[in-house]
Amino acid sequence: MDLRVEFAGLVLKNPIITASGTFGFGLEFANFGDLKRLGGIVVKGLSLKPREGNSMPRIVETPCGMLNAIGIQNPGVEAFVRDKLPLLPWRETAIIANLYACSAQEFGELTGVLAGEEGVAALEVNVSCPNVQSGGAAFGQDPTQIRKVTEEVKKRSGGKPVIVKLSPNVTDIGLCARAAQEGGADAVSLINTLLGMAVDIRSRKPRLANVVGGLSGPAIKPVALRCVYQASRAVTIPVIGIGGIGSAEDALEFILVGASAVQVGTANFLRPDQAFRIVDDLPRTMLKARCEDFASLRGSLVVS
Repeated sequence: MDLRVEFAGLVLKNPIITASGTFGFGLEFANFGDLKRLGGIVVKGLSLKPREGNSMPRIVETPCGMLNAIGIQNPGVEAFVRDKLPLLPWRETAIIANLYACSAQEFGELTGVLAGEEGVAALEVNVSCPNVQSGGAAFGQDPTQIRKVTEEVKKRSGGKPVIVKLSPNVTDIGLCARAAQEGGADAVSLINTLLGMAVDIRSRKPRLANVVGGLSGPAIKPVALRCVYQASRAVTIPVIGIGGIGSAEDALEFILVGASAVQVGTANFLRPDQAFRIVDDLPRTMLKARCEDFASLRGSLVVS
């Protein structure tokens, strides 16, 4: 069965991509499967300079998911380009860089470093970052800021596809998706994590040192499906679905509501080979669903 998908200038052998922050730089998971079998790998968030991240504890298990407040720990974009990217199978699998910055100008500088790298297939812009120039509010909570950041990245992208990763912590996800499209985005990916917290009744303290963190895993799948459904009807650019995807069935559900591809995240913590297993399961799951190809399934949800 032909599992290829094409969207936003990308040609993937299948629609299964690993989500940023859940798969390291990809190399860490090479012992659990052939990285060349994946449709794509979104590497962990990259910043201009190295970041140590937040204080411990930074991860807490929750019912049907987990909370994290890692704080975008990474060695910096130059170290990634020098030490990680050359070792990845970028000729066979799309390597997508995830960008983290705290101002539109900084997003532009970061894009400029990656724009000329042959091994980077696309850029995913994390607009859940705090905008330090506007009091620390997240870019993704303001459509005007989403458009501004997207324009800055697109201007310096060197023709590489720009994917804007949207936050669910907003009132109108369609409005945010349209802002990204108006800014020149080639696609949007959603959702990022939901804001949550956990407490310890014995110590009477938060379980995360950061107090709050991002909720991910199966618990957020219904929210993610709703957001992808709404976003895919609000824009004409492709949508990538993220949130609680742990099986081939989950992946097809997201394609049914309008996604062109999906990202597998928290499931990688449960089983480090899960993304590879989903790729293997796709053909028979498609047969069970009487689905001949992704194009015929995409956005075909029947709403009476």
